[in-house]
Order: sequence, then structure tokens, then C-alpha cells
Amino acid sequence: MTVYLVGAGPGDPGLLTVRGAEVLGRADVVLYDRLSVASLLELAPVGAELIPVGKTPRGPSTSQDEINRLLVEKGSAGLTVVRLKGGDPFVFARGGEEAAALADAGVPFEVVPGITSAIAVPAYGGVPVTYRGLSTSFTVVTGHEDPWSATETDWEAVAQVGGTVVVLMGVATRGAIADRLLAGGLDPATPVAAVTWGTRPEQRTVRTTLGELGATAIGSTSVIVIGAVAALDLAWFEHRPLFGRRVVVTRTRAQVSGLAAGLRQLGAEVIELPTIELVDPEDDGAGLRDAAARVAGFDWVVFTSANTVERFLPLLHDARQLGGARVAAVGPATAAALRSAGVVADLMPERAVSESLVEAFPAAPGDGGAVLLPQAADARDVVADGLADRGWKVEVVEAYRTVTATPTATALAALETADAVTFTSSSTVTGFLAVAGVAAVPPVVVSIGPITTATAVSNGLHVDAEAEPHTVAGLIAAVVTAVGSRP
Repeated sequence: MTVYLVGAGPGDPGLLTVRGAEVLGRADVVLYDRLSVASLLELAPVGAELIPVGKTPRGPSTSQDEINRLLVEKGSAGLTVVRLKGGDPFVFARGGEEAAALADAGVPFEVVPGITSAIAVPAYGGVPVTYRGLSTSFTVVTGHEDPWSATETDWEAVAQVGGTVVVLMGVATRGAIADRLLAGGLDPATPVAAVTWGTRPEQRTVRTTLGELGATAIGSTSVIVIGAVAALDLAWFEHRPLFGRRVVVTRTRAQVSGLAAGLRQLGAEVIELPTIELVDPEDDGAGLRDAAARVAGFDWVVFTSANTVERFLPLLHDARQLGGARVAAVGPATAAALRSAGVVADLMPERAVSESLVEAFPAAPGDGGAVLLPQAADARDVVADGLADRGWKVEVVEAYRTVTATPTATALAALETADAVTFTSSSTVTGFLAVAGVAAVPPVVVSIGPITTATAVSNGLHVDAEAEPHTVAGLIAAVVTAVGSRP
């Protein structure tokens, strides 16, 4: 049994440490506060107990004594417990108190440091806390207490230390803090940068001076940087092409990662709204297993999606079971799925659509030939009919069924503020309309290819952009073109 005090970082889920992700991935219990990124909870195992213990100013809160009690109770029960905290556990996060409570109770614990907002947030705002010739030191201070009360913070002394001053939790008291720093000798013209919701898609940076700080409107979650370095503007995070855009991803939960990660890397806030789920065929896969056992008897195996690859290839002992059968892939994503299983496609058309696959496919030899075509239950007949017209005997086998998913109420509500929606297949279009309706479609619609576009149009939607090539990378590029420059 061990209790892990894990720093979740300042907000960007990519800033969670490798060690933090590793212990979170095997947690039995996760106690998390309101500053933790909700998506990080998805790293916990299915079935893990998730306990919110956040503190809300002037709202519902869990006392520190209660948090300590829960940590000791769960840790003493022989469970792997993760206490997920914003930033770093030991930087204004009361992790020291929690560690002391566990030590007093004899419960083993480990501290997993996190990236503190005192450094990460200024960096995301384009402000280095040290800079040669401007600042060789920085002081981190909490502004949570009344600056005029008899506390341990001597603001006049902070002013005289020199270098950069980073204030956390000081928005409400910023005017008084500024007055005391001015009383300590700082110039009213001293540059100030306040970064709100730092490292998150809604980040905003406000620049002012120390003399004007009290009268400057600043978001309640700001990190305030005071000093010469605050005049530097090395902004990068807020300059990304999709920064501030909210984009809906409709792929299945298992497929969402690549598309979502690519959009986030360009600055988008991703709303994950899986509209479809892949389930077993009506026969529970008996037909697919039988076809896999006979695969060496076919001349070709044709894959029209990465999903069919992932359903079919695990049924083989290894790639050698394919025997002399050649393999065709409809496009790059399908070919990549094959490569990950050690199979290189013998045929891939220039355009990732079924019609192009049929056009690129060779005619059957004079004595005929056999093609195995595993595909979704509701797949179009284009490939099967097209190959049959070219003289092939085609055996179609059901690899999976597509059913409508049930998104969370939170995800559905988020559609109201979305800028764009991405559709990666016809089934994601029909699935979205089934769960959310036409009225919920965001202002911009981006499709992965012509078949998906046709489905959207036939359902009354206007498609603003279509991926070229018809891949996830092409889809991301189309999103950038469609919404990256919109006001």
C-alpha cells in the first residue's frame, strides 16, 4: 500500500510527469481537487474510486482535516491511493500537511512533484522568469493572505530582493500588494504580466505596470509576474493557429486520441463527443474467425478501414498465416494499422476512398480469383460490387457493427460554444444527428472525405471544408484552414 501525492501541473494535461501518469494508471483510489484537469482522471483504471475533494472559494469545499482522514483511511486499507493536486504538491498546495498526516499514521507515501504554475504559466505566456541582463533570480509569493495583516510575508523586503516577483493567488489582493511593493522601493513603471488560465486553451495574458495593477482587470485564476522580464513578449502558446478554438471530435473513444492530440497541439480546445461505438458482429465474430482460419486460400484480403484491420489481424497466429494472399489498404491510416501488425500493404490507391481502391485493383485472372473483404455491417457495397465487376469472387464477412453512442450531458452542453465539428465517417455524421440533432451542429463543419461530405449534405448540413488528403492529418489541416483565421 502506498499513497502518492501527485502534482498534476498547472492545467495542460501534457505537463503531467511520466511518473505521475504511471502511478495514476494503477490507482485504486484517486482523490482530486478542482484544479486538476478532468481528462487526467481518464488515466485511472476503469473501476477506480474517484473522490472529488476540491476547495471552492465561498462554495462547497472539503476540509483539509477530512482530506487527511480519507488519505489515511484509504491508505491503511492496503489500496494504491493517488492524491492528484494542481501544480506541485509542496508549492502552496498543502501537500506537506498531507504528508505529515500520513507519516504520523504510519502510512507509506511518495511525493511525485509536479510542474508548478509559478514557472510554467509565465513560460506559456511568453515571459521567462529569469533573463540574462534583466533578472538573475525570482521570488514566488502567495497573495492569498491580506497583505496588510501581520503575516510572514514582508512585501517591502520582497521588493528589495530584486529580480522577478511571481505572485500566486493574488488577484483579489493585487492592489494592496502593489502598494506594499511600491512602498518597498519598486518603480510604478515596473512591468507586470498577468496570465489567466495559464497553459489552457482559454489562456489570456494582460500586461500593465505595477502602478496600474490595482486598477487593471485581471482574471481570478491569474499568475502575476512583476519585474523587468514582464516587458518581454516571447508569446508562442497564444499564437498557435487554433488557439482559442473549440473543436468537436466525433470519433469513437478508442480512435479519438490521434485526432484530438493533433488539434490540441495546434492550440484547440477539444470537445470529445463520441457519437458511435464499434461492437461485435451479430454472430459474435464466428464468421470473421472462420474467414481468418481460411485466409491463406484467398488471393487478396482487402481492408477498407483501420477498424477492420484491428478486428481481423489479431485472429491470426502471425502474419505468415496470410500465406500467399496479397493485402490491399484503402488509404494511409489503414496501411499504418497493417504496418503496426507487421504487414505491408501490396496495394493502396492514391485517394483514400473505396471508388479509387476499386479503380486501382487489378482485374481477376482468366481462371478467376478470390477476395476476402472484412468490413462493417453497414458498409457500402462499392468495393464488393466493384471487385465482382472486375471478375473476382468476393467473400464479404462482417467484422463489426456501428451503433450510436451515448455522450455525456457535459459534452452535449459544450456544443453550444463549439466553433467547429469534425466528421471522420458517414456513421459519425448520422450518429451526431441522432444524439444531438441538427440544431446542435457548430458553425463550421469539416469532413474527412467525399463520402462523409455527401452524407452530411444529404442530411441538410453545409460542409465548410473537406480534408485533402483524406486522412487525419488532412482533416486537421482542413480545420486550420476553416477556422484558424476566423474572427
